[in-house]
Amino acid sequence: MNFYIIIPAHNEADCIEQTLDSLAKQTLLPKKVVIVNDNSTDNTQQVAEAFAENHTWLELINSKSSDKHLPGSKIINAFYKGYEVLDEDYDIICKFDADLIFPENYLEKIADHFKHDSKLGMAAGFCYIEKNNQWVLENLTNKDHIRGALKAYTKSCFLQIGKLKPSMGWDTVDELLAKYYGWSILTDDSLHVKHLKPTGISYNKASKYLQGEAMYKMRYGFTITLISALKLAYKKKSLALFRDYMAGYFKAKNNKTEPLVSAEEGKFIRDLRWKGMLNKLA
Repeated sequence: MNFYIIIPAHNEADCIEQTLDSLAKQTLLPKKVVIVNDNSTDNTQQVAEAFAENHTWLELINSKSSDKHLPGSKIINAFYKGYEVLDEDYDIICKFDADLIFPENYLEKIADHFKHDSKLGMAAGFCYIEKNNQWVLENLTNKDHIRGALKAYTKSCFLQIGKLKPSMGWDTVDELLAKYYGWSILTDDSLHVKHLKPTGISYNKASKYLQGEAMYKMRYGFTITLISALKLAYKKKSLALFRDYMAGYFKAKNNKTEPLVSAEEGKFIRDLRWKGMLNKLA
């Protein structure tokens, strides 16, 4: 299977060489990897250029955007800069972060999952972070959710969900829309990916309201947003985050922000969320 991988990178000089080295050691090599150097002020460009000299499947693109490190639209806009230079000759397209170390069989195992299930639309392993000299699960979400750091889609699923939404919440709405269109999602707990920088550690303070805004844009409604915000703030051990998430939700609602999904898709998403929560109570 042909893998195309796009890696948005903003000030990742300390990590990106390890990420690229782990991809170069894969038992199934990617057909194409595009690094999008997004307004970095460190040596990200130089590190990527040096690596590209010895690997013909790697291409570097330099892009100018905000100098702030923000989740959501900045990352996906950078992703599309890479997507624009690719052709259609791929089976699997991936959006990976620039601070990951993949096990050598990662792409081969992901390919096997897709080969054995024609309705599998998305697949990934799990992120592990280093704590007290040990690599432990970065436990921020349910285990059936694929983290935004390591997304892999079949071409058909990727196109049917409308590709990726340039907004905070893109890495949740993609899965919800995949389920809406009848695709299955798989997480393989045997694939341990080292995440060198824990999620959100370098995000700009302006990002704190974006999570609540995303819940509004996914048409969660007030009650599901309230429950989701409480759960996420609890996992991150910060009551202040709950306040920020709800403030972001009401700000988006008052501004009549355009949703990411249609009314019909929104109803499906709410029903799916309620079903998931009720199943956990049963």
